[in-house]
Amino acid sequence: MDSDFSSSASELAPYLQCVPYARKVSGIEIYGDAHTWWDQAQGRYATGSIPREGAVMAFKPHRSMRLGHVAAVSKVVDSRRVLLDHANWSPIDGRRGQVEKDVLAVDVSPANDWSEVQVWYAPLGAVGKTAWPVEGFIYSDGVAQPRVQIAQSEKPARKKTSKRFLSAFADFR
Repeated sequence: MDSDFSSSASELAPYLQCVPYARKVSGIEIYGDAHTWWDQAQGRYATGSIPREGAVMAFKPHRSMRLGHVAAVSKVVDSRRVLLDHANWSPIDGRRGQVEKDVLAVDVSPANDWSEVQVWYAPLGAVGKTAWPVEGFIYSDGVAQPRVQIAQSEKPARKKTSKRFLSAFADFR
């Protein structure tokens, strides 16, 4: 029996991870798991501990959030509150991978340095109780430095391919 893969009204919305969503809404061209964004941003983007509209808040891995999280700042409300646009945070209608816009994040760090935040969690209908650790903010000022490729030299390492290497592919003709 042939399957029909066409869209229908009952089809579930796509499951969206935080990384591609943050990249799309911020314009910050970083790839890889969320926990790698902070280190990748160093030297390519301006970073800091003060929220700005359009910046990406980079969360550290914590408890069950082993890959970290990234969220775009949609508005700075005051010195301790921002609104975030992000994906795959709250389960909505029983499903993860949903987009949430303009959700509240509160700086709960003792030093008021945005190193820990509590974030709106839809199932509670309130800001969650967990203090999530944050690396800081990656600023999307449109001045990204080009990605540096270090794995390839301009000249090949060998002038001639080795016989041993070629013999590994002898059966693929």
